[in-house]
Amino acid sequence: MKKLSNKVRSKKLSTRVDLTAMVSISFLLIIFFMVVGELSKPKSLALELPDKDGYSCVEGYPYHGENRSVTILLGSDNKLVMYIGSLISPIMPPKEIGYGREGIRQELIKRNKSVLEYSNKGITVIIKPSKNCNFKNLVDILDEMDISRIDTYTIVDDYTPEESKLLAMK
Repeated sequence: MKKLSNKVRSKKLSTRVDLTAMVSISFLLIIFFMVVGELSKPKSLALELPDKDGYSCVEGYPYHGENRSVTILLGSDNKLVMYIGSLISPIMPPKEIGYGREGIRQELIKRNKSVLEYSNKGITVIIKPSKNCNFKNLVDILDEMDISRIDTYTIVDDYTPEESKLLAMK
């Protein structure tokens, strides 16, 4: 006689793996590494260096590099002082000037135009805000750079004692 087995055989279910989560994670990792790769690339800025013949005579301009340099000092109470060249031997002596169309904008446009007549580069503006300068004045002078189409400018917080005396004078 045959013995009947009471063992219950389990049904074999189909094995199906859901890869939806794996695909989502894969796309997230791909995007992450693409962004990280793009952000880790070195960025470079254009650097304006003085001409090799910066001190040669160019049609009556003895200091080619200094001719292109305009320094703007920002003080308290909307005070704005500008000079051209170096402070020791300025091409244009320091003078107090106002903001706006009739003030600094007119001077910058006129100076840039005169420099472009003998050079293919425009002026370089050095903006020096003092500790007493308010943020609005800095934004205003940056707006003037944009309106005057001055491409090369920098903001420096390094004051010489002579420049501090200029701003202190009334």
